[in-house]
Amino acid sequence: MKLLEDADCLSFLDIGPLAEGHLLLVPKQHYEWLDQMPAEHVARLAQHLPRLGRALVRAVRCQGYNVLQNNGRVAGQAVGHVHFHVIPRVAGDGLGYRWPAGQYAEGRAESVYKSLLAHLT
Repeated sequence: MKLLEDADCLSFLDIGPLAEGHLLLVPKQHYEWLDQMPAEHVARLAQHLPRLGRALVRAVRCQGYNVLQNNGRVAGQAVGHVHFHVIPRVAGDGLGYRWPAGQYAEGRAESVYKSLLAHLT
């Protein structure tokens, strides 16, 4: 069930929804991971997220939504093609969200920071 389509992307309801209204936004051109996409193509895709979010809130009367995009199996990517999930949320929906925040060991943040700067190209 197509929701939105243009030259670059397609949006449709997820066939295995986590909640009613769970939708996907998918580029037409194949990329396995987000970092393989040209920035301009990501921007053309992302321009639709606010509109899809607004429609979702109004259509299913959710109280919020998650935008989720996974890269690699270890990150939860089950389909080897870039796609964005837009998942409606309401209080007590049972979906949960884990965010076990940690801390860097002394000096490690500086090391990671320098490595990231060196690899930003």
